[in-house]
Amino acid sequence: MITSVLVANRGEIACRVFRTCRESGIRTVAVYSDADANALHARMADTAVRLPGAAPADTYLDAGLIVKAAVASGADAVHPGYGFLSENADFARAVLDAGLVWIGPPPEAIEAMASKTRAKELMGLAPLGEVTEADLPVLVKAAAGGGGRGMRIVRRLEDLSAALESARSEAASAFGDGEVFVEPYVENGRHVEVQVLADTHGTVWALGTRDCSLQRRHQKVIEESPAPGLSAQLTDELHALAVRAARAVDYVGAGTVEFLVAGDKAHFLEMNTRLQVEHPVTEAVFGIDLVAEQIRVAEGHALTDDPPRVRGHAVEARLYAEDPARDWAPQTGTLHRFAVPDSVRLDTGFSDGDDIGVHYDPMLAKLVAHAPTRAEAVRKLAGALDRATLHGPVTNRDLLVRSLRHEEFTSACMDTGFYDRHLTDLTEPTPDPHAPLAAALADAHGRSRFGGWRNVPSRPQTKRYEAAGEEIEVHYRHTRAGLEADGVRVVHAGAALVVLDVDGVRRNFEVARYGDEIHVNATRLTALPRFPDPTAQHAPGSLLAPMPGTVVRVADGLTEGTAVQAGQPLLWLEAMKMEHKITAPATGTLSALHVVPGQQVTVGSLLAVVQET
Repeated sequence: MITSVLVANRGEIACRVFRTCRESGIRTVAVYSDADANALHARMADTAVRLPGAAPADTYLDAGLIVKAAVASGADAVHPGYGFLSENADFARAVLDAGLVWIGPPPEAIEAMASKTRAKELMGLAPLGEVTEADLPVLVKAAAGGGGRGMRIVRRLEDLSAALESARSEAASAFGDGEVFVEPYVENGRHVEVQVLADTHGTVWALGTRDCSLQRRHQKVIEESPAPGLSAQLTDELHALAVRAARAVDYVGAGTVEFLVAGDKAHFLEMNTRLQVEHPVTEAVFGIDLVAEQIRVAEGHALTDDPPRVRGHAVEARLYAEDPARDWAPQTGTLHRFAVPDSVRLDTGFSDGDDIGVHYDPMLAKLVAHAPTRAEAVRKLAGALDRATLHGPVTNRDLLVRSLRHEEFTSACMDTGFYDRHLTDLTEPTPDPHAPLAAALADAHGRSRFGGWRNVPSRPQTKRYEAAGEEIEVHYRHTRAGLEADGVRVVHAGAALVVLDVDGVRRNFEVARYGDEIHVNATRLTALPRFPDPTAQHAPGSLLAPMPGTVVRVADGLTEGTAVQAGQPLLWLEAMKMEHKITAPATGTLSALHVVPGQQVTVGSLLAVVQET
């Protein structure tokens, strides 16, 4: 009987496992890096053990440190979570060698499926060897890990070498393994996966299907279960293939088998020998707790002969701290306030006042809605996201809401090319046009409207804000009747609530201010100075860091005086476990280079200058 579990992971992942452990009466142990000293998962656990350092390679990817932490804390079992070491066979062996219970599949099963190249061979498939023009497009993919890291689509042969180098670098940083391979890229297929659960007595459950087709940069954004629109025959085939993959390696515990579906044909992608981020949608429709089942299997309990039946539909959305107006750069800062309606499930590793740092994945939370039908579940999730209180860094909330309400998604006609076709429209900035005025009126609340001797209305007041990358200027004035603005009647103006009458329709605006950061309902504003600071200007062609991070590479041979072409990659930043390419804004000459590999930079740091010719 397991009495104490150490979770070898962080953030939302660790918090999710802790929740089940607490409900089961199991003591919890967290590990945390220096960057996570005050993180929610470290505060939530009964016991927490420090892993000195901040970089993943020095902390959460150090198997020896984590096993020592488990032994020192008195844990009798280790749950790997999903990510980091969850698919590392050597780590599983180290846990078992230390006399601890491993809540996961056997090391041999992990080893057999951990490399996507070996997994394909096991299923009778093989990656591409020498790539020719006829093979295009192809996908460069990390042999270990997942989550979109170490993946690149290549449509031109001349881009293959750079894609291989970039994918190797990103995979080595994220997973400690730089092996990559190349496979055909299936255009506009559907990404469908099957959840499997197996015990030590020979029973393997295939727990339905999940559709994860809505992906951006190979990172899943919205997932649902069951996958809509699949024929009964194809569903049975997917289940059979998933069970076959599990039985081929004597699998034990929870795992996921992934496919690309084109028409009625399924293409095997890989088997992830761990729980997936999107497992809550399966839990919702089957009415089970997969983490609890993992623990029961690890204790030797048998599954029933038949899995539970599907009930209803579930949809999950991943909320990321990223800015679409700045090429989706990961965002850092303080999450001042975060609350969602009780109608949906919230899995998160953050609470009010927590800092979002640069070292780890920018995912803030997962929101999951369950309802009797797909349409109801989609509507519920979109409404909850729309009403969520999110005060802090910019997020992808608008993208999620618009995606869920897009006709192609609501009619279940989406595929993996959804964002290739619609991303521009879905991310068009549409801040509430009255939010800046509401912010200005809230700021003006309580200020004196007249001097003791004045007998004429005051001059118009002006405020400037930035919203979604655009500058907005608003005007209002104090009168004897109160605050006035052109075309809008001010019903009430308080520090936290402004009520406006717009063309006969009364609207409430909740206003919260954190320094220059202002949130008006779902619109995020930045207060700008009345007169721009001339010292803040940079020379034309200046390349500024879009996020805090580390310079991991500079283009070969790049020095001051080098001729560059518009769009040419100059250097690469790593932030939140992803590489971000910085390119030349114009054709010209590199007149200044201010960074070297390994250098830490902050948002707005001057990286280089390109003098246009």
